[in-house]
Amino acid sequence: MTPSAHPTHPDDRARTRAPEEGQDARAHEPEDRPERPAPTPLLTPADGIPDVVADERTLVVAAQALADGTGPVAIDAERASGHRYGQHAYLVQLRREGAGTWLVDPVACPDLGPIAEAISGVEWVLHAATQDLPCLREVGLHPTALFDTELGARLAGLPRVGLGASVEHYLGLSLAKEHSAVDWSKRPLPEPWLRYAALDVEVLVELRDRLEADLQAQGKLDWARQEFAALVDFAGPPVRVDPWRRTSGMHKVRRRRTVAVVRELWLARDRIAQRRDISPGRVLPDAALMAFALDPPKDASAIGASPHSRAAARHSKAWVEAIQKAMAVPDSALPPLTLPSTGPPPPRLWSDRDPVAARRLADARAALGDFAISHGLPLENLLTPETLRRVLWTPPSEPSEAAFAEALTSLGARRWQVEIVAPVLATVCRDEA
Repeated sequence: MTPSAHPTHPDDRARTRAPEEGQDARAHEPEDRPERPAPTPLLTPADGIPDVVADERTLVVAAQALADGTGPVAIDAERASGHRYGQHAYLVQLRREGAGTWLVDPVACPDLGPIAEAISGVEWVLHAATQDLPCLREVGLHPTALFDTELGARLAGLPRVGLGASVEHYLGLSLAKEHSAVDWSKRPLPEPWLRYAALDVEVLVELRDRLEADLQAQGKLDWARQEFAALVDFAGPPVRVDPWRRTSGMHKVRRRRTVAVVRELWLARDRIAQRRDISPGRVLPDAALMAFALDPPKDASAIGASPHSRAAARHSKAWVEAIQKAMAVPDSALPPLTLPSTGPPPPRLWSDRDPVAARRLADARAALGDFAISHGLPLENLLTPETLRRVLWTPPSEPSEAAFAEALTSLGARRWQVEIVAPVLATVCRDEA
């Protein structure tokens, strides 16, 4: 695709949205450059606010329009995080040149097969792809190629990589995010929400083209393509062992019996949340759950007298039963305070446990940090901190470039990362010897 020319402020389109809070159009500019003009706010999509596709007949029409379009397809999804159970999509937005924008209700149209067929083999353009790919897969949409504008912005060295900041930087436009955390499961969806949803894909392809041109100019386009290719099969983060251990306040727990209470309360809350299809935090906030675990109420009346009675009262019987179940667990079957580590210790402990490894890590961080700064990209995108720790805590027995390349590849590093990082790590280890 030929990158689009740098657009002037497009006053011929109805765009008057307020700037994103905290945005500063000069944040990425050297001090000796002139100030940029204030961004033009986006208010109304160029083609107006489309109706929501909520029946099979209109879905087929949408699919045909998208199939007849040209170029990449901009795609986004709206979830109801904090309102509903899970991370399901409640609205899918698509826009393609020649097809316009389509807003699809995946609840009313659970089979999005026609859409999937229409955009099969077409490059998707998403912002923060890892947030949307899992819920899009749930409704039958799977990319074969993609361009992640957030990841591209990181590699390009933008100081702020949110959609609003990226659009402002490259297109001189501003997006508001006032509806990003609303309950998208609500029906019918209010018109301001639909306007917001349509605008989220309005200029994604334009942004993609500008980013591609910038990455090409910086010599990073191949890096980005490798990163995007690695995301095509992304289906979500690995399933956590004992997800209840992520309860906020878990660090206060000092006894295994209390761990068991946290577990049973968490599991009870999760069952209720799933049954009612609401966010677990709306059933019982973590603060209340931890308060009951640290000082377990004896019965429903004790729960009613607690400072958390309003949140807990509706399901007080379930909380009492969960606590009683935890108290009945034999000592020998109590869960451990913490899970055994499957990786290297935290870096703060390295100097005590292995001073040589600690120096190795510090030297590698410094060298890679210098490279990242000189090439204008975040260090964590050059190599994830976890990968760096793993490969340096137990380095190859023969610390050659080839050995480090093999180790990094086995840990999931991309080819461009391996080519940059392996020689640095080999040098660090040779100097250490």
